[in-house]
Amino acid sequence: MMTTEFCATQDSVRTMSRHEAEAWLFREARLIDEYRLHDWLALFADDGLYWAPIDDRQAPGTTVALIHDTSLRRRERVYRLLETQAHAQDPLSRTQHVVGNVEVEPAGDGEVRVFSSQIVYEIRAGLADYRQLGLGEQRSFAARCEHRLRWQDGQWKIALKKMLLLNRDIAIENLTFIL
Repeated sequence: MMTTEFCATQDSVRTMSRHEAEAWLFREARLIDEYRLHDWLALFADDGLYWAPIDDRQAPGTTVALIHDTSLRRRERVYRLLETQAHAQDPLSRTQHVVGNVEVEPAGDGEVRVFSSQIVYEIRAGLADYRQLGLGEQRSFAARCEHRLRWQDGQWKIALKKMLLLNRDIAIENLTFIL
């Protein structure tokens, strides 16, 4: 059973209310939408995973995924977006996240699971031509999300960010931006 709040049974266990979870998710979404990607990276625990599986019944790393970013892969993704001129992100995607249906439950081991529904709107400005299809077309991605958060160094850090896209099992063009 999911609850919107839960109580600590030990002093060492940190809790999170639904209101706190919403504020945390809203901040993460704003960091992405404003392209404050180094700040977004800082939200992750060192061993955190950013994962968009195709089949969420399988464990991370055991099957094909749209995104399976460990710490190194997240840093590489951010470096490519901010420091290189990648054709797939020239011009850069503009995104707008809408976050709702937030629920919180204890996960054990001092972690909490935060569930949400998210819609990510994405557009790359410009007119499509023979070199880049899709320019100027707004796309939307609906997802069921799970964040597993761990209290670490006085703040909540992402141990797992799982984005289960509704259209995960059909072809998706140019998923090089951050969901």
